[in-house]
Amino acid sequence: MSEIYNFSAGPSVFPKSVLLQAQQELLDWQGSGQSVLEMSHRGNYFPTIAEQLESDLRALMAIPDNYKLLFLQGGASAQFSLIPQNILRGKSSACYVKTGAWSEKAVIDAQNFCDVLVSASSENSGYTTVPEESTWVLDEQAAYLHYTTNETIHGVEFSKIPNAKGLPLVADMSSNILSRVIDVSRYGLIYAGTQKNMGPAGVTVVIVREDLLGYASKTTPPVFDYQEQAKSHSMLNTPATYNWYLVGLVLKWLKAQGGVAAMEQFNNAKAAKLYQAIDQSTLYSNPVDVSYRSRMNVPFILADANLDQVFLKSAETQGLFELRGHRSVGGMRASIYNAMPEAGVKALIDFMIEFERTH
Repeated sequence: MSEIYNFSAGPSVFPKSVLLQAQQELLDWQGSGQSVLEMSHRGNYFPTIAEQLESDLRALMAIPDNYKLLFLQGGASAQFSLIPQNILRGKSSACYVKTGAWSEKAVIDAQNFCDVLVSASSENSGYTTVPEESTWVLDEQAAYLHYTTNETIHGVEFSKIPNAKGLPLVADMSSNILSRVIDVSRYGLIYAGTQKNMGPAGVTVVIVREDLLGYASKTTPPVFDYQEQAKSHSMLNTPATYNWYLVGLVLKWLKAQGGVAAMEQFNNAKAAKLYQAIDQSTLYSNPVDVSYRSRMNVPFILADANLDQVFLKSAETQGLFELRGHRSVGGMRASIYNAMPEAGVKALIDFMIEFERTH
C-alpha cells in the first residue's frame, strides 16, 4: 500500500508538510530548547506563537478590526449553549434554521436558555436541502439568527450567506471554514471547531463582533464569558497550547497554498469530480439537492446496501479509510477538506469505478 488517504469527517486529514514540521520541532521549537508541549503560555516563547496565530487568521479571512478572535475549548458543541448565554443582550428569543443534525443539536441546547423560533427546517425532506429563504419566518425582536453553513453528517452546504434582515447572523462554520472566501462583516458571530479544516481537535475559534460583547448572563462562569476571554486574549485559563501551535502551522500552510481564494478553487474542483463520478454511476447516488451539495462532506449510497461492508473493506485494501457514513444516516461519506489532496479524490474515484465494474 503506497499511500493512505483519510476521508474522516473529523478529526481529519492534516497536510503532510505540517505533520513533518511538527515532528521536526517536537523536541526543540526554533532553537528554544523546549517543546511547545512543555511551554508555559505565560513564558518567553508561546506569546509569539499566539500572536502569529491570530495575525494569520485575520489575514486569511480578512477579519475587520472590530471583531475579537477567541481560541477556546469544548468544541462547537459547547458553543451551542454558550452563544445564548453570551449574546441574548436582554432579549428572550433567538431564531434558528434547521438543516441537519448539527443545527438540530444547536436548537436543542439553545432551548435551555431562551425561546427558540425555528425559522425554517428541512427535517421533512430528511435534511437533503435548504428551505427557500423566502419561506423563512424571522422575529425582528429576536437576539440573533443562527444557521449551520455546512452540515457535516447530511452533506448539505449553504451556497450563499442568508439575509438576516437586521438580526446579528450567527454561523457554525466548523466543517467549511477557510474553504471559501466569505465576508466576515456580514456576521455577528462565527464559530468553528478546528478539527476539520484548521488543525487538531481541542480548539474552537470564535469570531465575534465587539458590539455583541459584555452581555453574558450573570450565571455564566468567567471562563465561558466571551468578553472576559477577549480581555485575556483567550488565556483566562490555560489554553490548549500545543493545539494552538498546530492550528498556526495549518494557517501558514494555507497561506503558502495561495490563501482561501486558491483553496476555494481547489475544493470546488475536487468536489465536482467526485460528484460527477457519483452522478454517472448506476451503483452510487447522492440524496442531496444539487444546489446545496457540500463541497466538504460527500455522502453517497450504494444501490445494494448488502455491498456496504464489502465496499468499505475493499476500499481499505486500497488505502482509502474512514468512508463509512455517519451511523444516523448510513451509506458512505467522503470528507474532502482543504488538506485532502487531489490524488486522494482521484484514488477514491478510480476505486469506485472499479468496484462498480466488478459488482
